[in-house]
Amino acid sequence: MSKRITFSQGLSGALLWSVISAAFIGPGTVTTASKAGAGYQLQLLWALAFSTVATILLQEAAARIAIGSGKSLGQILAEKYSNGPGRRICVILFVAVATGCAAYQAGNILGAVAGLEVLSSVPRRWLTLLVGILCVALLWSGKFRVIARLLGLVVLLMGIAFIAVAMQTDFSASDYAKAMLPTLPKGSLLLVIGLIGTTIVPYNLFLASGIGRGQQLGEMRWGIAIAVTLGGIISMAILVAGTFSTADFTFSSLSATLGAQLGNWASALFAFGLFAAGASSAITAPLAAALAGQSLLGEGNPGWQGNGHWFRATWGLVLATGLLFGMLEVRPIPIIIAAQAINGLLLPVVAAFLLLAVNDRKLLPLAYRNKPWYNAALLAITGIVFCLGMNQIWSALKNLIPSINTDSAGVWIFNIVVTGVALGILGWKLSWRK
Repeated sequence: MSKRITFSQGLSGALLWSVISAAFIGPGTVTTASKAGAGYQLQLLWALAFSTVATILLQEAAARIAIGSGKSLGQILAEKYSNGPGRRICVILFVAVATGCAAYQAGNILGAVAGLEVLSSVPRRWLTLLVGILCVALLWSGKFRVIARLLGLVVLLMGIAFIAVAMQTDFSASDYAKAMLPTLPKGSLLLVIGLIGTTIVPYNLFLASGIGRGQQLGEMRWGIAIAVTLGGIISMAILVAGTFSTADFTFSSLSATLGAQLGNWASALFAFGLFAAGASSAITAPLAAALAGQSLLGEGNPGWQGNGHWFRATWGLVLATGLLFGMLEVRPIPIIIAAQAINGLLLPVVAAFLLLAVNDRKLLPLAYRNKPWYNAALLAITGIVFCLGMNQIWSALKNLIPSINTDSAGVWIFNIVVTGVALGILGWKLSWRK
């Protein structure tokens, strides 16, 4: 196991792992971060800093399992629950991941189109079709490492666009330093949950374990650290750019404000960044669903390989769902609400399994298992995402039952108690395994 990597290996790894950044920086991130900047200036920047660090730790653990065991996260799940009722767990996880990807795919496509509309006068329907054809062409090629590196370049250009706009603000270094201290201004809780939830997404863990196999440990760690840190910086730049806008945020209003205050170049750069965010996520969401299906249901099955019929059918269905809703200019709100609730349950479950797997003596050699400080960090992250996941479920229920008060003390006491019990069980399992 090599402990040193060359500069070219590090750069190549960073480009490869930029697919993770491309996956979590989508129109949802642009919307949430811009709203946070418009409504609270820099006060919520700490939430993006936390979620960036948490994403690095979770992605590194998922990839380390793949490198140390030679198996993806989904394959390990499939092997542990291959018989009887346990098999249904893998099917449920796959359906949950695919549903989430399909639900948000329309938003990815419409976000890319919203960016193009600022730069072009072509009708929206034709732009939507153009984005769809681009996604199909890239995914049908089956050259996923090429796609990953291409997305890495797109993320880099997107970063330059958003950072160039953010640098026009008048905030000082001390302002940014203060913004790293956690605060929760009145009415900001949902935005904090959104900022963390749009960065730490469950299907990215399946992407990480799929990409990680075959890499050196050092190459993987450098690649993830650089790529996810860049993604975090871009997300923070989007939040800073959002401070130019008012609390009544829309893509068009922010673009117009940037054009009026800084010039047409700022409006054009923001539009390109929005297009890049939407287009990159529109490619990675279907790909992530297909990779999750490959590892959970079809490892070793030719139909689930890169050019297999099940693999293509999965990404094709996710892409077609998003394209259909995009062409109709309809947001599938009920599906998105269901996906929010599903992801609220899925992320802490996958994070807990990840924590157990990365300490499994039968699965990993000692060199690949967690150190005590790493377990403490992942346990804390799991607790936070569990509590936030509970809140997402309450929010989804509120859309169905408006009388539910998600901000009541009773709801939060319930969330904290359930989270504490879950962490206690998880901690006991970890000590028992050791």
